[in-house]
Amino acid sequence: MAQQTADVDEVFRVETHGIDPIPDAERHGSAKDLFWLWFGSNLTFTYVINGALAVAFGLSFWQATAVVVIGGLSFFAISAAGLGGIRTGTATLVISRAAFGVRGNFPAGVLNWVVSIGYTIVNTVVGTLALEVFFAEIGWQGGTAGRAVALLITLALTFAVAMWGHATVQFAERWMAYVLAAGFGVLLLFVLPGADTAAAATAPGLSGWSLAFVVMFAGPFSYVPMPADYTRYLPRTTSLRSITWMGALGGFVSSVALGVAGVAAATQTDMTDAVAGAESLLPGWFQPLFLALVLGGSVTNSIITLYSSSLNLQVLGIPWSRARAIVISAAVTAVGSLAALFLADFTTSLLSFLSLLIIVFAPWGGVFLADMLLRRCRYDSDALHAGSAGAYWYRSGYHPAGMAALLAGMAFAALTCDSELWTGPLVAPLGGADLTLLGSVVSGLAYWALTRRRVPAYAPAA
Repeated sequence: MAQQTADVDEVFRVETHGIDPIPDAERHGSAKDLFWLWFGSNLTFTYVINGALAVAFGLSFWQATAVVVIGGLSFFAISAAGLGGIRTGTATLVISRAAFGVRGNFPAGVLNWVVSIGYTIVNTVVGTLALEVFFAEIGWQGGTAGRAVALLITLALTFAVAMWGHATVQFAERWMAYVLAAGFGVLLLFVLPGADTAAAATAPGLSGWSLAFVVMFAGPFSYVPMPADYTRYLPRTTSLRSITWMGALGGFVSSVALGVAGVAAATQTDMTDAVAGAESLLPGWFQPLFLALVLGGSVTNSIITLYSSSLNLQVLGIPWSRARAIVISAAVTAVGSLAALFLADFTTSLLSFLSLLIIVFAPWGGVFLADMLLRRCRYDSDALHAGSAGAYWYRSGYHPAGMAALLAGMAFAALTCDSELWTGPLVAPLGGADLTLLGSVVSGLAYWALTRRRVPAYAPAA
């Protein structure tokens, strides 16, 4: 049996499974694997930027730190979202058919693929620019050619790991986490002692507080459609509690540590250009290593989003293997990264677009998590893949309760959203508060109200 497992999901061999259920005989690993996966993938400079933004919104050091910690606690919900993977052996966006119906699940699948590729592009651009500056600091002023080489290296590191698949992703995240944790630990030693913890808040008001929370929760919420992608190989006997705790602690520790670093840096220097601002607080000998950390963090985060995007394409009906489907995602990522690096306005537009999509994904996450709780993570695994012949076809492929709850949450989120591309009509009456994230609560409660007496009929035990 051990040999069979190694043949199917082995490091540096192309994974053969996609969204098809993982047989019990091929399950392996432990909940500890999830700690390293979420710890490594969240050792990204994005959280330093988020912490600095909280201070920019007017919060004091301690207020911003509190927001960072609360944001980190959201990883408990993200980790719990993977519990269905161990019961069904399949990906999150297959399991969500139970909440929305097979056809009702399709629009969110499309948007999730767009979001995954969008964040992969953003991470690729950040890593490329850091590597380009690294080249300059070691003496190579490569210009356009240097930027192209930096992009090629960043894409190659990401694509190779994601192409090999699940076992290699977990292996790479674990070993890169060791290196990145050591490096970012040194960064904290340079940044934290100089923090101005006594600096007063600059009257952030409801608007500043709400924007800080949106920034902190937006990153973790973007993971909601993918946790089961990384739990589906775990043995069915793995404790659900251990899965939740291990994944949550991994994401919490890395996101909070780097978020606090951003808060501390923002009390000492101008963090408008976060990489340059943080670099100014570091001794000269550490600056090239710091740029390598930015690159490494970008790659670790891109790996899991690119890997999940290949499963996402299979959910959408692409009749290819996971390994072939990932080529599509990699190609789009490469084109988007080229545009972002050589068309200055593209990056700003992309970030604005991605921030707007929380109007969809906060409510989607609310419905999915509510459905999971009502079912107690019990699904008919065969029905998830049965299409119109299965129990999750509902009415013409749509689950009325799931769709109604999703629309209710989206309506609330749209009315209270404050972004560059859209400002909801309720933002001004609310004093400038952005309550987009509460769309998840609205949709979750609506779904509970509509289905609390009927979900068991839709959820036979596996």
